[in-house]
Amino acid sequence: MIKTAEKQGGEESNRILDIAVKTLDEGKADNIVIIDLQGKTSIASYMVVASGTSQRHVAALAEQVQLKLKEAGFSSACEGEEKADWVLIDAFDVIIHIFKPEVRDFYSLEKMWSSVAEIRKLG
Repeated sequence: MIKTAEKQGGEESNRILDIAVKTLDEGKADNIVIIDLQGKTSIASYMVVASGTSQRHVAALAEQVQLKLKEAGFSSACEGEEKADWVLIDAFDVIIHIFKPEVRDFYSLEKMWSSVAEIRKLG
């Protein structure tokens, strides 16, 4: 059964976060960062930001994250796979951004959120 946004709670948000981070790490994503948005915004509880080394790597990481989420029974929506400079995966309470390094530097999401949210760098 695919879980929808209405059925997901804090525990399931943490499961989604764990799946996304583990999949990105196993896929050799660079500079994985978790931004804790709980109580800061209504868009999500967590944001994950990571980099791939090329368009192909970004697309492959996004595909694997979506596959692992689906295998665990979670639905997600995705934008940007065609160009794969920046892929956004919306897993309802967790938003995952996967960038090529130069695109990530340009948009600087971590800097934008750093004044209001806790940011954890992995690895």
